Amino acid sequence: MNQTRTFLLAAWLMVAFLLWREWGTPPQEAAPAAVPAATASATGAAVPAIPAATPAASAPAATSVAAPAPVSVQLRNDVLALVLDGRAVTHAELLKYPQSREAGSPPVVLFDADPTSFFAAEALWRDAHGRELAWRPQAPARAIALAPGQPAVQAVFLAGDAGGVQVQRTFTLARGSYALHVRDEVVNAGASPWSGDIDRRLERVPPVVKSGFTNPESFSLSGAAWYSPQDKYKKRKYPNFTKDGPLDQQVTGGWVALSQHYFLAAWVPQPDQPALYTLGEKGALYSISARGPAITLAPGQRFQSEATLWVGPKLADKLDATAPGLGLAMDYGIFTVLSKPIHWLLTQLHKLTDNWGWAIVLLVVLIKLVLYPLSAAQYKSMAKMRRFQPRIEQLKERYGDDKQKLQMAMLDLYKKEKINPASGCLPVLIQMPVFLALYYVLLEAVELRQAPWIVGWVSDLTARDPYFILPLLNAAIMFLTQRMTPMVGMDPMQKKMMQMMPLVMAVMFAFFPAGLVLYWVTNGALGMLQQWWNTKRFAEEPAKAA
Repeated sequence: MNQTRTFLLAAWLMVAFLLWREWGTPPQEAAPAAVPAATASATGAAVPAIPAATPAASAPAATSVAAPAPVSVQLRNDVLALVLDGRAVTHAELLKYPQSREAGSPPVVLFDADPTSFFAAEALWRDAHGRELAWRPQAPARAIALAPGQPAVQAVFLAGDAGGVQVQRTFTLARGSYALHVRDEVVNAGASPWSGDIDRRLERVPPVVKSGFTNPESFSLSGAAWYSPQDKYKKRKYPNFTKDGPLDQQVTGGWVALSQHYFLAAWVPQPDQPALYTLGEKGALYSISARGPAITLAPGQRFQSEATLWVGPKLADKLDATAPGLGLAMDYGIFTVLSKPIHWLLTQLHKLTDNWGWAIVLLVVLIKLVLYPLSAAQYKSMAKMRRFQPRIEQLKERYGDDKQKLQMAMLDLYKKEKINPASGCLPVLIQMPVFLALYYVLLEAVELRQAPWIVGWVSDLTARDPYFILPLLNAAIMFLTQRMTPMVGMDPMQKKMMQMMPLVMAVMFAFFPAGLVLYWVTNGALGMLQQWWNTKRFAEEPAKAA
């Protein structure tokens, strides 16, 4: 029989198991990164007067050297509070996103200097010997905040070495933006050529993610993602950083990122400058890097390199506007082709309702309207089968345990009376991917994070129903739907299993996000009403026994 919910449950459990199995892969060692060989163009323009910074000490290895203690500057707009030390963004608070719904809850912290939850975005200039330039702020200001009516805030840092190379770095943060613009102006004010490169990297201790197929966070990507115009969007979870081999890809016009549930940090290098993308793993620290371009500057020459650092929530429209392909960081997996339009439609419905719960209800109504012609064909077939159920019972009594003859007789009856038992499969096959695509929207859309539906009942659509009302409603709807559905041809064991399904689903849905259960309950309730209406519509006098 066509049991829509049974098909959906089987599909969902299969996907959940595959994702869980992939998530459980243990970590391995990472391969070392190499430096890209890219030569930057230089001009003979006049050298700007940029004060030199304190030279860094030498190091035995060609990686980086110990620098003087950095001086931090706070940079703040209306949505972000950052702490910078020139070479890195060491702290980031998302002012519009509290950690919980409790009053006075502190904002979400994305970048953090705490060793147990370390996460930072670095942009390091090194010379050809691996010596890193040391940074200091241009001005003694320690806190730079957005003033009323001001479009953006800026912080300027300086770096240099004893040979005369000088770098001026300008951080610009616009009002309402999670995209930090970083511009580096490099000048060789010395008497000899200088060679070096820039390494833009994201490095962190991976967050602890609770496992379990009822926990949405366990399905969202927690790991690295990157994009190139040639290979498009790629990703790798932390346990698989080195399992699938090293990342060693020269890219022009892409980006690198570290992703977690609802939030993202991404470096977007200047699109016309090449960089080598690599993954790193050192102890508890995991990193992804875009290293390059490598440059050589003659005395008096200068070079400019720009980049954008996204620090914030996964907002589809703003990500797409920041860089090509960055919106793909809202990782819907194989359901992207469906999830993106569903997310867009859900956003439009939210503009009408100003409530994400009612937007989900309206989404189900629209889907049901679109699929109604197919559903009507399904219910018409079910009505016919109900009509001929007495004749089918007669056939079962006539042929007893001879299942082969029974099946042949039933096929003859279906053919003679023009009954198609599979006529309802198409609506089921369409609804399965739509349901799964919506589930991934609920996983990735930060707009639904902590979003309430009905005050005093469902205060967070991404958390479970605190009173288990929705799971119980779903069980009741499934039970009533089963009572209306003919179970022609089912053996007693199958019937018992079907009768247990409402209880099984109620237990499972007790731990699912309330938004997903709301979708399921609305879909089931409308389906039950459709079935009741079409059963009356296509009702006929019971067929006489043969």
